[in-house]
Amino acid sequence: MTPHLITRVTILGTGLIGGSFALALRKYATDLHITGWDRPDVTRAGQSSGAFDETSSGDMAPALRTADLIYIALPIGVTLDLLPQLARSAPRHALITDACSTKLRITQAAEELFTDSAGPLFLPGHPMAGRELAGFAHADADLFRNAPYALIAESRPESSGATTAIMPERDPRISAFLRLIEKIGARPLWLGAQQHDYAVGLASHLPQLVAVALASFLYDRLDENGLPITVAGPGLRDTLRLAGSPYNTWRDIVLTNREVLDASLDLLARRIDDLRERLNSRELEADFDAANELYKLLRSL
Repeated sequence: MTPHLITRVTILGTGLIGGSFALALRKYATDLHITGWDRPDVTRAGQSSGAFDETSSGDMAPALRTADLIYIALPIGVTLDLLPQLARSAPRHALITDACSTKLRITQAAEELFTDSAGPLFLPGHPMAGRELAGFAHADADLFRNAPYALIAESRPESSGATTAIMPERDPRISAFLRLIEKIGARPLWLGAQQHDYAVGLASHLPQLVAVALASFLYDRLDENGLPITVAGPGLRDTLRLAGSPYNTWRDIVLTNREVLDASLDLLARRIDDLRERLNSRELEADFDAANELYKLLRSL
């Protein structure tokens, strides 16, 4: 099979993730023509950075016309709204991929829209990289280095009730994209859509909601002297880093992973109740030991 080359990249959404992807390509890949598309006030921030050869707003068609790779770095709701247009207007040879934080809804929509085997190919994806602050001003060429990069494959149910991700036949467009994300330092990981949403619900979305709950709880208890925050050390800042993330980043994530989050919050609430019951005993040691072991695992990744 003839190798597929990616020479022209169009990035839809030039904020933190899209901007970081552009900067990473500029730093670690060569001879790419990179076009950025977004609202005028957003593209303006990246125009002087050197990340983009050109930027555009408004009509998307010119930005898509010659793209080999179309990289969607927009909110989930906007991405779902754009998929029909991309299915109609993207070049037939193009690979289209997204960077959204939930995958089931997008995968289902793409399966209905991208049905022509001779047309553009859609590959759902999610780089497990980000920051609590949004916008191109916080973009970083090294944001993806050493980060898992989830790619969504079909799922096959097992007799045990679990599912196994089945990697697609290696279309040359997918192979070219894998080479690209490896160049920018990311680690490709194949998952099923439901498997992905469950895993990130626990590892990413639940911690975000816990940080929001703790931060809003403390905010409601600030007194006229700023206590208890005025006595806080770096531990609280580290714990609440995610609390700095804006709601508009998380609105669609929460709405499209509600079932996983609802069940996870319920189980976490039960664990907190268990801790409360053991406050006056030494049985908490087992919980601290388990927490310490998980922390060691995270540090080793």
